[in-house]
Amino acid sequence: MPLLPLVETDMLIRPLADDDWDAIVALEAGAYARDGLSEGRDVLKSRHAAGTCFVIEHEGRVGGYLLALPYPPFTSPDLSRAEEHGAAPDASRNLHAHDLVIAEELRGQGLGPRLLTHLLCAARELGFERISMVAVRGAHVVWAPLGYRPHPEVELPPGYGTNAMYMSMEVG
Repeated sequence: MPLLPLVETDMLIRPLADDDWDAIVALEAGAYARDGLSEGRDVLKSRHAAGTCFVIEHEGRVGGYLLALPYPPFTSPDLSRAEEHGAAPDASRNLHAHDLVIAEELRGQGLGPRLLTHLLCAARELGFERISMVAVRGAHVVWAPLGYRPHPEVELPPGYGTNAMYMSMEVG
């Protein structure tokens, strides 16, 4: 995927690189540790899939990220354990947007939806049929206008907290 400029030329979406993990772990902990949803470096790294994980680069540093991986539809990763690569999820035509965090100082600029739009383009290019996510802390109201449909019937693994909702949309 090409690097996409966001606002002017000081922000762009690019594929996640190995050098990004310190920043990703710090952003993730800052966003989720208070609510007990933080996963830690090894578990986060197990969610990495080539071609479907992106960062927002802002002024030479990571200002946000999106981790997405092939995962069976209507299921979601257990936050307490790492993925075992080479298992069934790799064969799925469902792409699970597992984690999206924007740095606090960059929030309110529509960067989360832009990352998900970028993911949708990647999903189309890679032949995925559906994108899923678990919206935590009541965020389903944010993602519904983008076309994500709630599935309250889907049971989530423990650890996603109250007001978590499985959502999905067709790639089309």
